Amino acid sequence: MTIRSTMLIDRNFTVSAVDPRIYGSFIEHLGRAVYGGIYDPGHPEADAAGFRRDVLKAIRALNVPIIRYPGGNFVSGYNWEDGVGPKAERKRLLELAWWTTETNEVGTNEFADWARLAGTEVMMAVNLGTRGMDAARNLVEYCNHPSGSYWSDLRIAHGYQEPHKFKTWCLGNEMDGPWQIGAKTAVEYGRLANETAKVMRWVDPSIELVACGSSSRGMPTFADWEATVLDLSYDQVDYLSLHAYYNNNAGDTANFLASSLDLDRFIDSVTAVCDFAQAKKRSNKKIMLSLDEWNVWKTVGTSRANERWQIAPPEFEDNYNHEDALAVGCYLITILKHADRVKMACLAQLINTIAPVMTDTGGALWLQTTYYPFLHASNFGRGTVLLSNVNAPKYDSKDFTDVPYLESVAVFNEEEGQLTIFAVNRHLEESMTLNIDVRSFSGLQLIEHIVMESDDLKAANTKEDPNRVLPRTGGQTKVDQGVVTSQLSRASWNVIRLQAVKG
Repeated sequence: MTIRSTMLIDRNFTVSAVDPRIYGSFIEHLGRAVYGGIYDPGHPEADAAGFRRDVLKAIRALNVPIIRYPGGNFVSGYNWEDGVGPKAERKRLLELAWWTTETNEVGTNEFADWARLAGTEVMMAVNLGTRGMDAARNLVEYCNHPSGSYWSDLRIAHGYQEPHKFKTWCLGNEMDGPWQIGAKTAVEYGRLANETAKVMRWVDPSIELVACGSSSRGMPTFADWEATVLDLSYDQVDYLSLHAYYNNNAGDTANFLASSLDLDRFIDSVTAVCDFAQAKKRSNKKIMLSLDEWNVWKTVGTSRANERWQIAPPEFEDNYNHEDALAVGCYLITILKHADRVKMACLAQLINTIAPVMTDTGGALWLQTTYYPFLHASNFGRGTVLLSNVNAPKYDSKDFTDVPYLESVAVFNEEEGQLTIFAVNRHLEESMTLNIDVRSFSGLQLIEHIVMESDDLKAANTKEDPNRVLPRTGGQTKVDQGVVTSQLSRASWNVIRLQAVKG
């Protein structure tokens, strides 16, 4: 049996241009993300600075435009001064967020070097847990001021004549979380964020600033936290952050694949609070959203290393399977649907720790199933999101009702003349015939139909079998008289790429 769905796309009806930064990611000093991940000086693939070339190659392929650093929970206890200057003089310190020992071999300058090699910008976070506006303004001066002041000249003395020019800055991390070093009330944080943002902007007026929203939609502080923080800092900030993680620890795949509906509601809710704050202040400025942590996170709750004070112990090294890749695809589609408000998003994280790219310290590299939907979206999902009219059969799950079996979005890259449809068939048993009305385009030809499918939803890529689940070109799609007809396998991720015919 085959189920049927339809999709109507008109090139004149748009949602928004895609900000490429929605394909950002996140690297925290957590587990083996930094040490043993991007930085592994003893590895055969390491360059002179200790960065793994094979890791850089895998990340460059993802075309990640921005990476959040250095945390995360880590940043709330981090003194940035400990990570600059001669490495031989840097302190080894007890790191309280994850109960490890931080060697400080990699700090601000090293990460800036690595980001340039990776072809990405840095979203820098400042410590508003144990520290505050003074350390934050000094860090902006160190990173962004050309010369002629104490902190900028110190950067030059450390071997960096040119400023890093970091544009995007996070004002702390998850400050309403009881687990956070220096957790705060909404009033405490809102006041501190406002004053910190003010002096950071005085140092460099060109920067943009992200205020912390609630740590998750499930926090008891949500959405009063957002409303209070914006009431106190609205004029000084540009973005409000959201964090969202999901898993199938309950073993209910149909419900898990419907969890993108929760992300959709979360984004709508935070947007509503932002718009309320704008109306209350009678402001012309619209606060945009930064979904700067999102992913499937299976091991959430097993929070810290079993043995305290290790150096870069493996933590949260989730092994992702095919259904996880489908869920990630659904979240990417949801983010694109909200391109009018979500302007930045960071897949958390990038290397080893709940990550699409895995390594052995000193050894192999392999790509998890979740690598591929992110790869496709980042490379083919640039342009303008089109408003789609979708008609698909629905189902109910444990936590969600009226879940469409089809999760889909269309992105048109006018410069390239390419239309891309991303689609997930959530049905676990039946294939789907998808008819897409594209008559508003003068003519389209099929470039390729990429499909990612598996007979086993729990199939995963591992070091021993890194190619167990891979996308392939050769999905069934045809174009005829303004209608695209595609066959979507059960439980599949699909990328349908079309080229407008010139002339």
